Amino acid sequence: MKDAFPTIRLHGRGGWVAGRDGIVISFFFHAPPEAFADAVWRALQTYLQAIPRGSLGWYPSGEGELDALDEKGWEHIRKYLLDPPWRGVWSVELMENPSEAGNHHFEYYARRLGDPILEAPISAVSFTFPTEYLQEHGASHLRALALQLGHELPFNFGYTSFAIVSPQGLFSSGDWAITEALLARYPGLDAYNNRELSSVIGLHALAPAWLTFLGQPLLGQLGGIDALRNALPFPEVSVLPMDGDRVLVTLDEWPDPIDTQKQAIPPQYRALARRMEPFLFQYEGEELLPYQLDTNRWLRRFL
Repeated sequence: MKDAFPTIRLHGRGGWVAGRDGIVISFFFHAPPEAFADAVWRALQTYLQAIPRGSLGWYPSGEGELDALDEKGWEHIRKYLLDPPWRGVWSVELMENPSEAGNHHFEYYARRLGDPILEAPISAVSFTFPTEYLQEHGASHLRALALQLGHELPFNFGYTSFAIVSPQGLFSSGDWAITEALLARYPGLDAYNNRELSSVIGLHALAPAWLTFLGQPLLGQLGGIDALRNALPFPEVSVLPMDGDRVLVTLDEWPDPIDTQKQAIPPQYRALARRMEPFLFQYEGEELLPYQLDTNRWLRRFL
């Protein structure tokens, strides 16, 4: 499994890298941002300790320019995250490379519950790693790190998956035919865009992943831990209780891209998807945009 990951480089116009293969850890919170801002800051410190020093080097300034993450920059980020200048929507985006998708990205989108401008806002945070990090440190290390991050954060939903690492969903700037072919071949490949999803998914879940974190109210809606264990009677699966009435579901020893040219979708992915189906996010309406229809189909890929 260690060598089962495809090498992905999606290029935008001009040849810059719009997305690459890696791992994403994402969590979603249905609470006022001030209730968990300290936890997000602590989780960021955990992430910084896990990745090479200096991996995050840039951030968008208030003027829309990219500034270096020097000592002054970090003080700005700390104040902006813990004591934002306004009570509405704000974001913190930290990146490795100022001109293209790199290996390491931190994205935090704080949403005010009930914001009338957004459809169903929920706050979100994500941390990314290159595939090489997983291959070097192993799946058990990455699972322990995701669990450590999850313990810090009062999530209602979260996941860890093999993914197209691309901040702000910039993979869409690449050749969509290539991206579409990758997603069709590898259902275990995530194409995340938390900037978009955090404004619409509310209390819904996304598709099952290698690691699926379930908090309240989702865990209760799924019948609780015992019901999950009964629905997932597979030797590869573990269901680990977490404090705060939460749970981590691990679907396999390693994250699996699930190359459908070589294998069928593992039954545990389908079983968890069936259990989660009533609570999966879907765009609704009579006239959906093409990308919304594509997203709906993709989120149901394990059904």
